[in-house]
Amino acid sequence: MKLLKLGTIVLLALAALGDRATLVHSTELSALMSEEIDSMDQVTSVSQLSDVKPTDWAFQSLQSLVERYGCIAGFPDKTYRGNRALSRYEFAAGLNACMDRVNDLIAANSNGAKREDLNTLRKLQEQFASELATLRGKVDALDSKVAMLEKQQFSTTSKLYGQVVVGLQGSNSIGVDLFPKDGVKERSGQANITFGYNTQLTIATSFRGDDLLLTGFQTGNISSSAGAISTNMGRLAYESELNNKLVISDLSYRFPVTPSFGLLIGAAGVNPENVFRGINPLEGYADGALSRFGQRNPILTVADTSAGMGFDWQIAPKVSLQGVYSATNPALPSDAENGGLFNGSYTAGAQLSLAPTRSIDVGLHYLYSRTPNGVLGFGVGDTQLISPLVVDAVATTTQAIGATAAWRINPKWTVGAWGGWTSSQAIGQPGTVETTNWMLFSALPDLFVPGNLGGLLVGQPPKITSSTLPDGLNFPNFSDNGTQGGQSASSLHVEAFYRARVSENITLTPGFLMIFNPNHNASNDTLMIGSVRASFQF
Repeated sequence: MKLLKLGTIVLLALAALGDRATLVHSTELSALMSEEIDSMDQVTSVSQLSDVKPTDWAFQSLQSLVERYGCIAGFPDKTYRGNRALSRYEFAAGLNACMDRVNDLIAANSNGAKREDLNTLRKLQEQFASELATLRGKVDALDSKVAMLEKQQFSTTSKLYGQVVVGLQGSNSIGVDLFPKDGVKERSGQANITFGYNTQLTIATSFRGDDLLLTGFQTGNISSSAGAISTNMGRLAYESELNNKLVISDLSYRFPVTPSFGLLIGAAGVNPENVFRGINPLEGYADGALSRFGQRNPILTVADTSAGMGFDWQIAPKVSLQGVYSATNPALPSDAENGGLFNGSYTAGAQLSLAPTRSIDVGLHYLYSRTPNGVLGFGVGDTQLISPLVVDAVATTTQAIGATAAWRINPKWTVGAWGGWTSSQAIGQPGTVETTNWMLFSALPDLFVPGNLGGLLVGQPPKITSSTLPDGLNFPNFSDNGTQGGQSASSLHVEAFYRARVSENITLTPGFLMIFNPNHNASNDTLMIGSVRASFQF
């Protein structure tokens, strides 16, 4: 508690310098204690106090204290509240504080401070000497108790954050060529219109002020449209696939080891996409790109892991390194093929984050992963590496290399791109499977209205460009005896959206996706998806 601020609030009583009647008007100390002391505003002109008028009997005395000594502070609502009773202890505190202020002004040879004023204050100080001594004793005792509490008391601070996404989305009906060798559309994808929600609550807890424990819960009922339209390339970022079940989406703890090096460990929510620093300004399923593919470079989601540990090292002001090791099913240690930290599906990776200029951000990615079933886990594009006609699961290891860059041309326009390449080896089999993906994006903050956001994305979802596994294992030509080769065509993803801020916590985002040559097959019809996403964040 700062005695000077308390004194400046009650110093209308000190207008004894010019008017003794003002001694009965001030503000109770209890009222001050109920306010946030540090939020009181220093008054430089009496006109700033809304409840003090030129016709008030104490106006001139108050004006003198403000202009000559700066001994008045107002409440945050610009009021003085000078009509309350004043105790002798409150008066003594204010008297002592203002006397220090006048002393400072006289020492500085200020023309506004008069020595006769100081003499008057000294007389008052002598009169209230006993009250001042008692007050100082109480303050000293309080300071001692506060110091002891700060040293010994264990205290946590927790805050609740949440977001609710409600989406209305639909797609056209497309013809799908399931067996690419004949060019015939064997299936007609269903026109799919759905409405649902995705809700996430997060409790952020800090024990020391520089650490963070995240506990997240998630539920929802927005299922993927992939099954109905026979392609995963139209998947949306805010799908939940939870069927109204409540799950723990995050259980992780972050803490610094040194000022430039921090660690992260957790049973959920620990993976490359959460450990690596984000480069794409359109990332965020509640307020960013609508599509899953538009969130980030897909190689960052390889193996779809969730538990492990990571680090973030600020090497230099413009250079940082993040690293992570995470597993998909760490709670199944008895399953040598599918579970545990090191036997099932896992990923180890690093990202070098660079900021060569104030307007450019670059992330260089490398990841190594293992999956027991030959599935990369991207969730979009060519994630399956082995022919679906193979009955027994084939484990694979994968190395992934990629980069993401963003350039803020000006505060209202950012452009960027990413690219990714993977090379996978089937364990116990010769040959490799390679994939590529790329994206160009443009972000337009404050488009038309401050707080709104426009986004445009064009790219190619992950595509198998080469598969040299033994015949019968290759995915691109699975309908032609699984012979070697890559996909015959390339899909093109085009996305546009506009996020409009309805209020401080609510946004509404209409947008659409167009996928040309879905599943990297020129025989398939163009897929069109429209969506309206409403997000509430608190």
